[in-house]
Amino acid sequence: MQGRSSAPSGSPDKAAAINQMFEEAARAHQDGQLKQAQILYQKILELDPEHFNALHLLGLIEVQSENFAHAASLIRRATHLKPESAIAHYNMAIALEGMREDEQALAYYDAALALKPSFKEALNNRGNLLRTLGRSSDALKSYRDALELDGSFAIAFINEGHAWKDLKHYVAALECYDCALKIDSQSLDALYARSNALVDLKRYEEAIADFNRAFGMKPDYPLLLATRLFTQLRICDWADIDSDIEAVVASVERNEIAAAPFQVLDFADSPSLQLHAATTWSTKQHSLDNRLGAIPARCRPNKIRLGYFSGDFRQHAVAHLMAEMIELHDRDKFETVAFAFGREPADAMRERLENAFDTFIDIADMSDARVAALTREMQIDIAIDLAGHTEGARTGIFARRAAPIQVNFLGYPGTMGAGYIDYLIADSTIVGPADDAFYVEKVVRLPHSYQVNDTQRKVGTHTFEREELGLPARAFVFCCFNNTFKILPGRFGLWMRILTHVKDSVLWLLEDNPIAAANLRKAAAQYGIDPGRLVFAPRMAQPEHLARQRAADLFLDTLPYGAHTTASDALWVDLPVLTRKGEAFAGRVAASLLTALALPELIATTDDDYVEKAIALGTNRQEMASLRQKLSQNKLTSPLFNPQLFARHIESAYLQMFERCQAGDPPARIDVGAIAE
Repeated sequence: MQGRSSAPSGSPDKAAAINQMFEEAARAHQDGQLKQAQILYQKILELDPEHFNALHLLGLIEVQSENFAHAASLIRRATHLKPESAIAHYNMAIALEGMREDEQALAYYDAALALKPSFKEALNNRGNLLRTLGRSSDALKSYRDALELDGSFAIAFINEGHAWKDLKHYVAALECYDCALKIDSQSLDALYARSNALVDLKRYEEAIADFNRAFGMKPDYPLLLATRLFTQLRICDWADIDSDIEAVVASVERNEIAAAPFQVLDFADSPSLQLHAATTWSTKQHSLDNRLGAIPARCRPNKIRLGYFSGDFRQHAVAHLMAEMIELHDRDKFETVAFAFGREPADAMRERLENAFDTFIDIADMSDARVAALTREMQIDIAIDLAGHTEGARTGIFARRAAPIQVNFLGYPGTMGAGYIDYLIADSTIVGPADDAFYVEKVVRLPHSYQVNDTQRKVGTHTFEREELGLPARAFVFCCFNNTFKILPGRFGLWMRILTHVKDSVLWLLEDNPIAAANLRKAAAQYGIDPGRLVFAPRMAQPEHLARQRAADLFLDTLPYGAHTTASDALWVDLPVLTRKGEAFAGRVAASLLTALALPELIATTDDDYVEKAIALGTNRQEMASLRQKLSQNKLTSPLFNPQLFARHIESAYLQMFERCQAGDPPARIDVGAIAE
């Protein structure tokens, strides 16, 4: 708290009264009696409108009450009265941050530090603001400077760790969190951050131990329970899973930030719950920001400008699906722009996409506000979010309204729960007409499947023998190459029923980590299944991975989060996929693909139906061979693997969105008719 200001002009009695009133106000402020302090500061200002401390501290109360605009007007007056006050500039920066005036706030932090270079709190806050502005590399210096001033400044270590994590330097992040915990072993923020860094490093058991410790300290710490649960699913540790899911669901239903929307997709096959989680998340984490104002009406352009936004323009499932579609966009009608915010090293897919787009812009080091302003300057007509609520998403760009039309497509299988996302690309299998109520966006139904495919995906030339893959030569091979976090105990139990009835069959799974493999083998033994009947496939390059899948007989899908790109990959190499159609988007993708391939016999409607179909196919080689042949034939003529046709369909959707916008009509449901080839 600041000391007294210089005595005001006027009588000594008036000055004494003001000083006494200020001391009383300061005590009330320090004791947390904000209303009493506010009344006294206002009385002082009635007597002396240029009382620096009363102006400044009244502004600080407004900051504490989150009345940031009023706070800024008061503190700005204080800084004019006393421009040498570092603390006033510092609090002015905080008020401006609250108003989301980030660039102005940065200038005030710089001013505070120019006045007081040893102001460690200003350095720490400046670093945080730089991270918000997308300048995590610059933020590191601010944190380092703060720590050079005070090596026991634990919060600066935590924030430095966050900056390293932004830059995907997880070992450096972990070291920072460890330093913070050495200073304050009870810091929940440091402990939770450390746990997540361990997850990033795939040190899952250590992460869970940290999560457990944090849970013992504060069970309701935001996101803790859901993140621990999701981490346990990565290693197929199903201890207490049912009760944990019930607790997370109850918290989500209470409108709490209890789980990231992506996490909810994995354990809840409920479109209403997923809507609830997404709406709460978007409202509280990424609320609509109107500071850029409405986008003015534009004259009709010669070409519609499409902006595709992703952190995964690289060797990633999203890029593997959509690369050819970008190459096939009609350049007479559309101009394509990539806004890339990933930080992984460039690879062959990145190079391909840089050549595919008309313009490719790296926005990794730009703030959300700057990107939204840039897209407006470039007059992007339709902004397509390929990330949704996945890790590293840049939802803040869309919250600022980057384009007149904003679309949720491909990267996130669910609603964004945000009114500023206008459309969701789907199909009638993914979102039936009765399901529209579970999506905040207006649903666009493409005529076949919403999932685009790349016919240029390379399949390795090596023909894998089963023996070299660790598979028995003559057994029936069930497989699932979905990520291990998608394997829930209920689905695994169905698989064990299938293995029980299909003698000598094996289940071939992706080995994401050895702990998961060990836990799954242990679970198999509990069902009376020989653990040796579970075979694990190490990760390998995509072409070889596609080639080895030909050694399998039938892909068994998961639920509630099913196979997406993995299903397309399997079908591409003529491996049939058996799915159980779920209630929500994430559990209906394989059903969408199979419908487009005219293979409805591979879509189960109940768990028992799923098991019966798997057993029937696993015990009838002739039927299995016939089904595989049908897949191979249908694939040649199916619209599923026709990216040229898909490009025309999604362009039709874009054109209809654009025409409505040009006419001044609000977004509305769009059903795209099939286009003749």
